[in-house]
Amino acid sequence: MRRLLLIALCLLAGTAGAAPAEPNGALLYARNCAACHGESGHGGVGIPLALPAFLASVDDAYLEHTIRLGRPGRVMPAFNRLSDTEIAAIVRHVRGWQHGATPARFSTAPVAGDPTHGAALFAQHCAVCHGDHGQGGHGTGVTFSRPRDLPIIAPALNNTGFLQAATDAMIKATLMHGRAGTPMVSFIEQGLSEQDIDDLVSYVRSLEATATPAPAEPEPAMLMMESPYGLEETVEAVKRAAVGKNFRLIRDQYLEDGLFPEDEINTRQVMVYFCNFQFLYDALALDPRIGLFLPCRVTVVEQGGKVLVMSVNPKRLGHLFNNAELDRACDEMSRLYTDILEEATL
Repeated sequence: MRRLLLIALCLLAGTAGAAPAEPNGALLYARNCAACHGESGHGGVGIPLALPAFLASVDDAYLEHTIRLGRPGRVMPAFNRLSDTEIAAIVRHVRGWQHGATPARFSTAPVAGDPTHGAALFAQHCAVCHGDHGQGGHGTGVTFSRPRDLPIIAPALNNTGFLQAATDAMIKATLMHGRAGTPMVSFIEQGLSEQDIDDLVSYVRSLEATATPAPAEPEPAMLMMESPYGLEETVEAVKRAAVGKNFRLIRDQYLEDGLFPEDEINTRQVMVYFCNFQFLYDALALDPRIGLFLPCRVTVVEQGGKVLVMSVNPKRLGHLFNNAELDRACDEMSRLYTDILEEATL
């Protein structure tokens, strides 16, 4: 009995003293980051995190804030669902690509400069990549599937997520030394003085007053209207309406094609596919993820004595992608879908 009691006490002591398991940074990265930044951090829709010059020029606090806050209106979402320890684990995993080098540390003290002179310098040296108002380059991080003007897209500097994550000292160091492997050059080597760079930092910090606002609330997921016509008439009306909006018809098919044996398919559910190839090219240039819901399609369903015409709402999908440029394209797509649905059911 005494021996059993001793074993029980030992087991209890072992259980009480066990530390919670540390989050697996590699697994968290694979689940949350790899789809955009690549499994090995070499980039894609998101920037290449494993680039040595990038890892050497940002501190852990910048990475942690970036994961937590994201970049409103850009490709990087805010990961509110991750705990602080999970974010720290991801940062440790990313740091592993630095092969033992000591992470940078930057002061949080503000840099004093003349923002007016900095604005003039920005227009002369920075706007060509970062945009007239620091809104960032056109498109996403990098891509290997099509030619780009720049191998890595310049980030948005007037973004609340960036301005809260980056210290003045970090921005100054980037301006002074540049980032090898990217279009970002050293502005000391370009002939600017350290005071010029302080003025540039001061201008970038002044962008907080006009920084990108948080995205609006999401739209409904579906656009839907009831048709006064029969199913076949409505399908033809959808085709005419799409052609009238300068789309080219691709095909129509039953919604359940390929999902069930042919004699079990519901023939009262039809999808109409159409495309405007110039629009498709422009949209893919903004963000290749839009390919998930292209080409355009409208579904006509006979249900409960009614004929319904419906499509996904591009505004809702654009919101999921956190890309303000894509939002504008999705707004246009949503307007076109609405016009087609209205015309087909008029």
